Amino acid sequence: MMDKAAEQLTDLLAEDLDDGFTELVRIHAKGVHAFLLRVSGSAAEADDLGQDAFLRAYTALQTYTPERRRQLKPRAWLMTIAVNVWRNHVRSSVRRPVSVMSVDDVQDIWSDSRPGPAEHALNADDRTRLVAALSELPEHYRIPVVLRHVVGMSYAEVAQVQGCPVGTAKAQVSRGMGDLRRLLTPDDELDDELKEART
Repeated sequence: MMDKAAEQLTDLLAEDLDDGFTELVRIHAKGVHAFLLRVSGSAAEADDLGQDAFLRAYTALQTYTPERRRQLKPRAWLMTIAVNVWRNHVRSSVRRPVSVMSVDDVQDIWSDSRPGPAEHALNADDRTRLVAALSELPEHYRIPVVLRHVVGMSYAEVAQVQGCPVGTAKAQVSRGMGDLRRLLTPDDELDDELKEART
């Protein structure tokens, strides 16, 4: 069931494409940028790819009937476009992005359950390690993990974007999070855990 805000947005898109699109960008630009930032690891790439995603979205909306615009699920639809833009970018690139963005670029986008500038400063190293580890995940896990835990999409929305069953989306997120935890566990802690398991 579509929530009231999404319904108002799709009604506006159906009635006035330009005003509706402005509102669509206002509501969803941060989420699209956060997704592209996490999968690319580069703020500049995320900006470029985000512009491409919204350009494609506007071009597509121009061809939709008002009724089709009214039936959209805007967030999932936009994230599907962003995922496709990212995949096209990867296919056309000769290398996988490995750059790690600065902590300053990350702090407003990566959700942190501990508020306040002091906590952000204390956790800068952890955040840097997290961004680096996320960039090491294979794309088929990185995308669902980012959609679920950075963008905040439901498993049903992740499944819609990925074009797979909900159970598959849950498995991809779970496996991706498991890999992320392993990447973030220091080797000495892992050695200690193995020693404890043997005794």
